[in-house]
Amino acid sequence: MHAIEQTADAENVTLPAVLDLAAAQALQATLRRCLAGGRACNIDASKVENLLLPGMQVILAALQSSERIAVVDPSAAFCTAFDDAALSWQRVGNAKPATAPIVAESSARSAPEPCNDEPAAVAAAAVAVPVDDAGETGAEPRPKRILTIDDSKTMRDMLRFTLVDAGYDVLQAVDGQDGLDVLSRERVDVVITDINMPKLDGYGVIRHLRADAGYDDTPILVLSTESDQKTKDIGRDAGATGWLVKPFDPAQLVEIVRQVSP
Repeated sequence: MHAIEQTADAENVTLPAVLDLAAAQALQATLRRCLAGGRACNIDASKVENLLLPGMQVILAALQSSERIAVVDPSAAFCTAFDDAALSWQRVGNAKPATAPIVAESSARSAPEPCNDEPAAVAAAAVAVPVDDAGETGAEPRPKRILTIDDSKTMRDMLRFTLVDAGYDVLQAVDGQDGLDVLSRERVDVVITDINMPKLDGYGVIRHLRADAGYDDTPILVLSTESDQKTKDIGRDAGATGWLVKPFDPAQLVEIVRQVSP
């Protein structure tokens, strides 16, 4: 394939044949170094034979965050991986992140309007860093704190990559019970939970938190491979604020978090 969005006088990074978690972490470090040094970067994807979820998330987050990142000569396997996940790796300059379907609405909690399940295009504009107001004390604003609950280390890492890059403070839990243990010690602004987990599933987490007066209005987003209406209805009845389907679009995720916790 021919070069796409290639940037002249930029550092060239050739992706390996298998873009797994380790390769994705190395790519992210390289991209951060290039941007910190004021340099553009061309990602040569011509040799990619197997693109795993971690690599997809890093590439999407990079393209969404800076116009100085470009993809060059994507292989057929590279393009197919994104097509199979119903995601687009190509930057759409006039697009804006779409909101996720909201499955729980009430006057007690703020939620964006529901929309369809069309995959969101990757936005070119950088996402603003969300922070708390400084308040009357004049203290430095702190980043919003998010707890992610997922039994997949890969998914926890991808959530951390995306949310930390957007300016959030991220706590992690490996299952539902671990999530409740974390919340017994720490206060958070948003909870993002998987559904199918050992010890305690996501529904149990949501029901437990909604029964606690301290968390009755805390935004709880479900991030799951489940996408049928029955499971969404269960989530809505339990008290979920919103529902997103894996693999997630980084721009969409950050936009939803900003909407439920401005």
